Amino acid sequence: MHTSESELDIITSIRGEVMSRKEPTGENLFLAWGYPTAIFLFVEFLALWLWKENWCTWIWVGIPVVGVPLMVYFLNEDYERTHRKTLEQNIILVMWIFIGFASCVGGASMGAAGVFEQCYCAYQGLLIGMGCFMTGIILHFRPKTVCGIIASLLSAVPLFLQGELWYWQLLITSGIAVIALIIPGHLFKQYVRNFSVN
Repeated sequence: MHTSESELDIITSIRGEVMSRKEPTGENLFLAWGYPTAIFLFVEFLALWLWKENWCTWIWVGIPVVGVPLMVYFLNEDYERTHRKTLEQNIILVMWIFIGFASCVGGASMGAAGVFEQCYCAYQGLLIGMGCFMTGIILHFRPKTVCGIIASLLSAVPLFLQGELWYWQLLITSGIAVIALIIPGHLFKQYVRNFSVN
């Protein structure tokens, strides 16, 4: 079959448009949640360690206060750049919204049952680790998968810190946020930049 010169020009121009079109990445979402989670939990740990006052236990509220606007900002930035979302991006977004919902419902339930201090940090760490693991599987990005496994295993550690030591659970959960959100977040951001250059 003979291909005319004009057909080749059309094919070349379409291919150029497809190659130049940037994919939505969501590369900053892990950092948007990772830094607030790690910082506010660490500050809460320090405050409880120094003052042991009830008001210290409300420092965690800063996580959604900072995280939600950052998430909305980065999602809008990604959409404005590409004007579309991929199926993977939608699945990951819905999954992390569900994890946030499960974290809130679980915390309220544990508070009502009187087991918040004993279980919540382990529960939150496990949710974060599983979310990171599943995101790594969906994106085929091994560092996220590995960090998710490590974070999920570490989520059992807070269960051994009870009684007078319970606020040390906050330090462990802060570390889990670093392992599951911040480290793979930076690695993924670098990966996206390298991929877009190539």
